[in-house]
Amino acid sequence: MNLRCRSFVVVVFAVALSSSPLLAQKKNAKKPEPAKPVAEEEKKGGLTADTFSGLQFRSIGPAVASGRAIGFAVNPKNHAEYYVGVASGGVWKTVNDGTTWTPVFDGEGSYSIGWIELDPNNAAVVWVGTGESNSQRSVSYGDGVYRSDDGGKSWKNLGLKKSEHIGRIVIDPRDSKVAYVAAEGPLWGPGGDRGLYKTADGGNSWKAVLTISENTGVADVAMDPSNADILYASAYQRRRHVFTLIDHRAGCFASRSQRCVRDHRGGQWERRDLPLYGQRRNLGTAQ
Repeated sequence: MNLRCRSFVVVVFAVALSSSPLLAQKKNAKKPEPAKPVAEEEKKGGLTADTFSGLQFRSIGPAVASGRAIGFAVNPKNHAEYYVGVASGGVWKTVNDGTTWTPVFDGEGSYSIGWIELDPNNAAVVWVGTGESNSQRSVSYGDGVYRSDDGGKSWKNLGLKKSEHIGRIVIDPRDSKVAYVAAEGPLWGPGGDRGLYKTADGGNSWKAVLTISENTGVADVAMDPSNADILYASAYQRRRHVFTLIDHRAGCFASRSQRCVRDHRGGQWERRDLPLYGQRRNLGTAQ
């Protein structure tokens, strides 16, 4: 065999070797499935995998449920230092007028805040009532009253753990050991720590000074700025069910709730009926 014939045999053999994998692939390759008729796609609403190919899972809420700011407590001697209580986000503190914030309540037993108050005689003493004062289905509940004596660095639970929802805390400016707590009580059931409570020893013990019923708590309390012996309290009856909220009827505020005034920090309460409507139950006093 001459050189030309040998080259031809080598070339043919090489081509045969290179084409054998292609032949094997073609032999083993699956036949493409026929395209689905357009009519069949239309029966399914015209939705295919390509319809959702650009979608990704993302958070859609609740977007603002934890953003409800319940109250502010400002250091009267340093207005750049203050605290914010959030309905579902704990307590936050700023020392630079809101430029930066530090969470100071994350290690405690409740993330829901109903009220926050500074001791009028010592701004380093912070009182917090847990459990937002609200009646919606998504409401969060708390586990009582807390106090910090070091500007929010550490906290102590002072009790009233069954109050679940606290509307306000007021402190006697003449004696910081005397404080009052407006407790609305459990939303989904009766009883609990419900009503107006007083401490005379800085929260070591509590006394119920205004109790109305197992379904009626105190939503707000205000102290007369000209006479700390006079208190005003707003009471509110409510019960939440999955399907509805039972609270007051359209009509006289006193038919379901009442506003009361008490004299001498331990005397009798006087009922003051007011023709108020809706869920307005907060109080305000003027100098």
